[in-house]
Amino acid sequence: MLIPLGYLVVLLSVFGGFVLAGGHLGPLFQPTELLMIGGGGLGAFIAANNGKALKASLRILPRLRRSKKYDKALYMELMALQYKILTKIRRDGMLGIERDIDNPQDSALFNEHPKVLADPTIMTFLTDYLRLMISGSMDPMEIDELMLHEIEAFEQEAHIPADAIHKAGDAMPAFGIVAAVMGVVKALSTSNADPEQMGVMIAHALVGTFLGILLGYGFIMPLSSRIERQAKEVEKVLQCMRVTLLASLHGYAPQLAVEFGRKALHSQERPGFSELEEYVRESKAGVGSA
Repeated sequence: MLIPLGYLVVLLSVFGGFVLAGGHLGPLFQPTELLMIGGGGLGAFIAANNGKALKASLRILPRLRRSKKYDKALYMELMALQYKILTKIRRDGMLGIERDIDNPQDSALFNEHPKVLADPTIMTFLTDYLRLMISGSMDPMEIDELMLHEIEAFEQEAHIPADAIHKAGDAMPAFGIVAAVMGVVKALSTSNADPEQMGVMIAHALVGTFLGILLGYGFIMPLSSRIERQAKEVEKVLQCMRVTLLASLHGYAPQLAVEFGRKALHSQERPGFSELEEYVRESKAGVGSA
């Protein structure tokens, strides 16, 4: 929703301001220059990236619509789930959660938190490191190092489509200049044109520079920024789980371990101490009744 809204604001501001200043939109409609700019940019995008980057860029586009996936409600569910898991570990031992993490879809513990269960990134990270904790063959420092490497690898992979789209947007003004130069060449090569016709053709040619800048900075590069923001959100949720699990490995009680995870969140998604405590207390009551 925010992407179309932003695009609408760009269009209304640019073209609306042009009309209010006394301009006419007709001369701005130059399909051939759009073809040169768009086609040139697409060709450069394909040539500059390998198959992995192209597939990653195509896969990421449908997910750009999600703007509130990692919100406060999901973090509350995640921390409540981690509290229940760590409480069960403390009560029944590490092997007490083996069945839950082997088959999360059939686990009553995980099914109490459908938002978390529906996120494959969270589930893979959480269950993988719970399995390592169950194995008991790695100390906390080794598990921490492994988690840091995985988060770093995720960050590098998520940056691939953002970087590819950013560079494509950065190239649009240059292709706009190419289209403008081509238009000026066409105008100057028309020997029998009078000054009025020459002025019109040069004005049409200069539209290419305008369109290249508008497409690059108004439409394409914002997508790159959006991808980076979404990747940072996923990194933050991974860091939250990392901090919580490490606190548990170092011997902290489940409620304190969850508090470590709360401190790792940004202020907009971070619940208050009392709010989280009440939520955890409700979770604790649920675990006790179970």
